[in-house]
Amino acid sequence: MDMENMTMVTEFLILGLSDNSQLQIPLFLVFLLIYLISLLGNLVIITLTCADPRLHTPMYFFLSNLSITDIYFTSTVTPKLLEIFLSGNKIISYAGCMMQLYFFICFAHIDAFLLTAMAYDRYVAVCDPLHYSLIMNQRACVQLVAISWIMGYLISGTIMISVTRLSFCASNVINHIFCELMPLLKLSCTDTAGTEIQLFVEAALISVPVFLVTLISYIFIISTILRIRSAEGKRKAFSTCASHLTVVSIYYLSIFSIYLRPTSTYSQEQGKIMSVVYTTVTPMLNPIIYSLRNKEVKNALKKLIGK
Repeated sequence: MDMENMTMVTEFLILGLSDNSQLQIPLFLVFLLIYLISLLGNLVIITLTCADPRLHTPMYFFLSNLSITDIYFTSTVTPKLLEIFLSGNKIISYAGCMMQLYFFICFAHIDAFLLTAMAYDRYVAVCDPLHYSLIMNQRACVQLVAISWIMGYLISGTIMISVTRLSFCASNVINHIFCELMPLLKLSCTDTAGTEIQLFVEAALISVPVFLVTLISYIFIISTILRIRSAEGKRKAFSTCASHLTVVSIYYLSIFSIYLRPTSTYSQEQGKIMSVVYTTVTPMLNPIIYSLRNKEVKNALKKLIGK
């Protein structure tokens, strides 16, 4: 097959979650509700953080950035999925597919970096409280957030350079809920070994170390909490970290269940389900978890509702 025939694909067909026509409207309503809750919840977190001076702390500065990222993250995937449910239009252009994949990879990495920055913030707060204000000063917080956003865009850009060099000729049907990387690699009719090696190197040099920093931070945090003698002291220390630890666990469990495996063992049906978790459900749960577990957020919300 010559190269002219190998580069004919100009659009892709996204199958979505189900072909059952009777499920499309119920699925549309469910995902629309999840999307609206995600937008509302994250906008509330951002508004509270900006409006309440008591929330002008590093933890909530990182949290507000996480909420901004989650809004972009879920908006990269959900609107097209809602269109598929409502109108049945499963077609997405090649450029639109690449754009969706670029922003998905970008915001997924920004989320990971922000969660690591939040883990480090909690580590300093619990393990070195006397130097907390000195270490987590405004300049350090801004730098950590800036690095998170810059690295997200750079990593996504380098991966997309490799992906756009692939050719698609045999099929343009993506058995997924959006233009995700693994299904695209399976569709390619050219050798994907170079792209897979690049993904492995990126994971080894960036993603895994970022995860390990988060994990090690919480190992030290939990170790410090366990050494606290009073039950009340343990409860207060753990309450400052419980919500973030819950969010981190949900995020990494869903990500690792898909990407920590060779492409030959990749399950498209499992990939769909787990993608729903980290692209739609997790952005909805994050503000709910922080709102329910943090007294500062609940008090700020009561104050805002009172006004």
